[in-house]
Parts: sequence; structure tokens; C-alpha cells
Amino acid sequence: MTIPSISAQDRLAEQGRQWQRKPVLRAIYHDLYRRMASLCVPGLTLEVGGGSGGFKSFAPDVISSDIVIEPWLDVVADAQSLPFSDGSFSNIVMFDVLHHIEFPRLFFSEAQRTLRVGGRIVMVEPAITPVSWPFYHFIHEEPVRTTADPLAIGHPDPGRHAFDANQAIPSLIVGRRRKAFNEAFPNLSIVGEEWLSLFAYPLSGGFKAWSLLPARWVTPMIKLENRLAPVLGKLLGFRLLFTVEKRA
Repeated sequence: MTIPSISAQDRLAEQGRQWQRKPVLRAIYHDLYRRMASLCVPGLTLEVGGGSGGFKSFAPDVISSDIVIEPWLDVVADAQSLPFSDGSFSNIVMFDVLHHIEFPRLFFSEAQRTLRVGGRIVMVEPAITPVSWPFYHFIHEEPVRTTADPLAIGHPDPGRHAFDANQAIPSLIVGRRRKAFNEAFPNLSIVGEEWLSLFAYPLSGGFKAWSLLPARWVTPMIKLENRLAPVLGKLLGFRLLFTVEKRA
């Protein structure tokens, strides 16, 4: 599926408007941002795909980047070719970015290069589970291609739309393509994964105009699903939070 012909900046602007209109959405994302920040190690952090501008308020020492120009960004950069020297960062964080990257293999190569030993990549991405799959496949505008190779080798297409995507990529990497990931990147290790957002996120409608979740229910629902996630996350989860660490 191809994303409708709206520019990346126009799409970010529309997301920004929904962000301001929907306190439910902000509460859900803030909980995930806090989780991401808690998994980072001390030191300088690079945010890749920081066009939404949300993570900086949750962590110090963040350089925010994206492929578009926005006032709150520090640098314009492509995740597949990062303009930074070896060992520059203690962390790389991404929120809903990995599944948009044309060749994730190139990104992980760049992350492996620019992270110091002990540094981490911390990502929140769509989780493809038995319950979330119909929602993402039939309702969400981005495709779910579970037969794709998330570690394919290729050259980025400069004409590709910035929001083209495959929402299955993160789940494939931590799932049935995990061994291939370990073989491709022996210095990178998946050290943690959490399958989250069982109820609140799908009921919120995400960045759509609608929401089925009253704002007053968000906090108790997040507390409930956080208790259930360790047992039911792989069945019901809509979000995957996973951490990759660079080893010596």
C-alpha cells in the first residue's frame, strides 16, 4: 500500500493538530516516552524521526533529527546514513520510525557504528499480534507485510515517500527473523522487549479524529494493561517496546 500523496511536513502538521486536540493521545504517548527514557543509559542521545517533537521533554542531552525541517529539530538526517562520527552516542531512540525505514539493515549498521559500547537503541513500534493484526491490516492506512525480509539489502530510493511503511518489520525482527538479525549484527543484542498498549491505544484512535476512550479513563486503563501486559501482551498488544544494546 502506498501512503496518500500528502507531503511529510503536511502529515506532521496534521498529527500536530490531533496531538493538541486529544489529551487521551498525549497521555498514552507520555507513558511510552517515560518508559523509553527509563531504558536509556547515561550520555548523549540521538532521537531519529523526531518530527513529532515529543521525546525531548522526557530526557536530557537529546539531539533530535528527522528527514524534514522543523523548528524544534537540531539536525536533518536520514537514519540510513547518519552524519555523525563513530561512537558519538550513548542512546538512539525512535518512536514509530523503524517500520518507515526502507532498509532497516542500513539503519542498524549506522546505529552499530555511531553507538558507543554499552549504548542502546530504544524503540516503540507497532506490535503485530493476533488481536492487533486485523486493526492494523484493515483499518490503519499503513500496510502489514509479514512475508517481507526486514533485513533486505538494497539502495534507498530518493523518490520514496517518507511515510511509506511496513508495520510488520519490528515484530519480524524480534520474532522469526531474530536469529538472522543476530547473525547480521553480532555486536548488537536485543536485550529487552515489551508488548504493550492492550486497550487504551486502539480505543484512542491514535492520530485519527475519533476516540472511544474518555480522558478520565486513560490513567486507570494504562495501569490495568500494564499489569496484564506481561501475560497477555503477545496476544493483545498493539505496541512493541524493544531495546538493542551494543556489545564489545
